[in-house]
Amino acid sequence: MCFRHSPLFPHSPPLHVNFLWLCTSRPPPVSSPSTDMRPLLVCMPLLLVAALVLGLDGAGVPKGGWASPSIPVSGVIIPGFASSRLRAWALLDCPYSPLDFRPLDPVWLDTKKVLSVLNCWLKCMLLDPVTQADHPECKSRPDTGLSAITELDPGYITGALSSVWREWVNWLVEFGIEPDAIVAVPYDWRLPGAMLEERDLYFHKLKIIFETARKLRGGPSLVYAHSMGNNVFRYFLEWLKLEIAPKHYMEWLDHHIHAYYAVGAPLLGSAETVKALMSGVTFGLPISDGTARVMCNSFASSLWMLPFSKHCHVDHRMSSNFRESDSVVVPHLVCDKKEYEGNSSSWPVNLVKIDLPATPGSCPATEVVAHPIAPLAQDVMSQTFQCSMPSQKSYTAHQVSTGTFLRDILDHDFNSPNALHHLIKYYLEDPILNPLTPWSRPPIKNVYCIYGVDMKTEVGYHFAPSGKAYPDNWIITDIIYETEGGQLQSRSGMEVNGSTGPSSGDVTVPYNSLSYCKTWLGSRVNITRTPQTAHEVTDMQEQLNVEHDRESDIVPNMTRDSRVKYITYYEDGISLSGKRTAVWELDKIDHRNIVRSSILLRELWLETAHSYHKDAKRQFVSKERREPMRDEDCFWDYAKARCGRPDRCEYRYVFGDVHLGQSCRLQASSDKDHILRYI
Repeated sequence: MCFRHSPLFPHSPPLHVNFLWLCTSRPPPVSSPSTDMRPLLVCMPLLLVAALVLGLDGAGVPKGGWASPSIPVSGVIIPGFASSRLRAWALLDCPYSPLDFRPLDPVWLDTKKVLSVLNCWLKCMLLDPVTQADHPECKSRPDTGLSAITELDPGYITGALSSVWREWVNWLVEFGIEPDAIVAVPYDWRLPGAMLEERDLYFHKLKIIFETARKLRGGPSLVYAHSMGNNVFRYFLEWLKLEIAPKHYMEWLDHHIHAYYAVGAPLLGSAETVKALMSGVTFGLPISDGTARVMCNSFASSLWMLPFSKHCHVDHRMSSNFRESDSVVVPHLVCDKKEYEGNSSSWPVNLVKIDLPATPGSCPATEVVAHPIAPLAQDVMSQTFQCSMPSQKSYTAHQVSTGTFLRDILDHDFNSPNALHHLIKYYLEDPILNPLTPWSRPPIKNVYCIYGVDMKTEVGYHFAPSGKAYPDNWIITDIIYETEGGQLQSRSGMEVNGSTGPSSGDVTVPYNSLSYCKTWLGSRVNITRTPQTAHEVTDMQEQLNVEHDRESDIVPNMTRDSRVKYITYYEDGISLSGKRTAVWELDKIDHRNIVRSSILLRELWLETAHSYHKDAKRQFVSKERREPMRDEDCFWDYAKARCGRPDRCEYRYVFGDVHLGQSCRLQASSDKDHILRYI
């Protein structure tokens, strides 16, 4: 989909320890006394710089290191849509510009080429809208390694703006994670699941990565998937069923995957997919909505997060052989009675409202712009669109995901035939998995579903014909949002009738889609709510053995302070023998920034260290207290004119600090067994 934004391991010696050892090692004997001073003269400036940078004792973590256990696992990161770099494999000369494309030049993302040679850049980005083949003049392929997911467009200015997993990697380095313990598996996020395997053998390679990590580290891996990366991982699990004998499937999973962290998973899709399909989403790039729409519509993966109903599932007893001309859209999808009792397919409102012309051809003819890859037929070039007296129709998520909506606009939208082709071929008729169906709990020992809540999120759109040519032939006349507390409101200010929930989504994915993973919890759930910042046991609220109906949301009866951001944990360690399931809701953290949240990284660190600690007695890490773990967690308390949390933080100025808060750091004498307090 085109939208905004998608451990722990043995310690390596601190960098400054190795550096100081290098500079203080005894030099080899020399004959000239004057040469004995050369190592000291060389290292003295470097030692001074080290003292300024490191603040003598200043390290981001306790001086003694963390007393976490030796954990024989790897972390495998599966990024989201548009969250990993693509590189060119071409020799493409761009007219009237020195900015040409050469092999391995960055394509996604290179901002200067987007600004300077947009048409040339589009050749490397667009795929054929029917076959998903590359442009004849330029191919792009996914980059490899951690560098492919940290910053999309490295640079002094663009680096920070395009940062995705950079903070995540920084945290791992700061806490002593070894470089071979983290594996990034970027993919060509323009392709649907079937094409990822057909063209790139991506899922074969992913299987080999898990097996190699097991041999290298001696234990199963932790999977971190963000946004559409969760859809990719789901497809991998289904593909694996056909690759491995059924009796060995669970054995392979238990042997190679210890835990799965689903971060910002669009389990029922995202409304922004429809927005990208009909009007385009620019990702903040300096391009028009129309150009963004052409680009997104050339990617079959744009439909991977199309919204769908939680009340419909695949009935494998029925034939899935159907064609676009059949009167029944998807005969192999079966919906329960709740789908027809409600009005919006388990979504807050009907997903799409659109003004359709009554009969094509009553408007003055408008020229249709040909697709940059597939030129239009002559008869399509002269197609006309009606601009007056439209009829208004509404569509539920189920009607959108099964192709009813696209069929109804075939005569009014040039891209609809291609989109319908993608929908049927790569999703509804995919022999491995129809991803536009609800996902039951993955068969993995430990599953954590993590997402942000209470952000203003789009859940519905009203489109109308603009009278212009494709790709600008639709305009958005209204947008429906869910806001904090689950309230619905429209951009136009008109009253909205719909189903409200207890909360709202994370700016990109609505709450009902994010929170669907609560159906993975059992009938008895422990709920804990704590502030996100450092806190004591008195700040914690807890409810044990709360009854949970899997068909409905579970909402805790707990108090809230509007000035405080909370984490709410839903934990179940008894429903499935030998397996644990947890759902974490983080207040006011949006879809893109959740993978950069220090709060989330802290919790992941503690949970993983607790899971592997030999003295751990609880099923989940204790939530009773959180103390500063890094320099960034310390702050200046202006009311008391000192650093907050004086038991863990102290004032220690380092050259370059510009405000008091920066000079508050962890105490240099912090005990190395601090992590044991959480076990």
